[in-house]
Amino acid sequence: MTPLPRCAWCGAEPFYVAYHDTEWGVPLHDERALFEFLILEGAQAGLSWSTILKKREGYRRAYDHFDAERIACYDDADVARLLADAGIVRNRLKVAASITNARVTLAIREEFGGLDAYFWRFVDGQPIQNAWTEMRQLPACTPLSDTISRDLKQRGFKFVGSTIVYAHMQATGMVNDHLVSCFRHRELGGGQASSNSH
Repeated sequence: MTPLPRCAWCGAEPFYVAYHDTEWGVPLHDERALFEFLILEGAQAGLSWSTILKKREGYRRAYDHFDAERIACYDDADVARLLADAGIVRNRLKVAASITNARVTLAIREEFGGLDAYFWRFVDGQPIQNAWTEMRQLPACTPLSDTISRDLKQRGFKFVGSTIVYAHMQATGMVNDHLVSCFRHRELGGGQASSNSH
């Protein structure tokens, strides 16, 4: 049986292939899942995404399944607990940032109703359909991710540089960055009104 054509970055590891096939680039509107990706993307800084995905269950356990209300109330004892947890990236700045980001997320909910409304307004509620033919064409960041990053920082978020924000946009389906040769590109709306101008 001929293997399905996929983006080269997912390699052959089953967990990574499954992530590519079922999650990456799928428009995400679930509040808790959007918050989870925001925390995980920040934790990735300086590391590989596969490293973070392998620790995902550890993060869910350590972080009350990404319940922003609970994380926003974390205290020094929780910080100590997290820094002793081998199931996550034990980086003091990243742990502190995750708690700060939970608190700012609650403020976002007050203002916009949630992360879903906040993020998707930047793309008018519709994924940007790209039509890349080679991996090297994929940008690390774009003017739009620069804009979102700047806005997040102004609101008090940490670990939300433009590259992290663009990775978040890719993961949550705000952009379809599957290569045109990948079977997921068309499944996620590629081949319709595609535009690389963003």
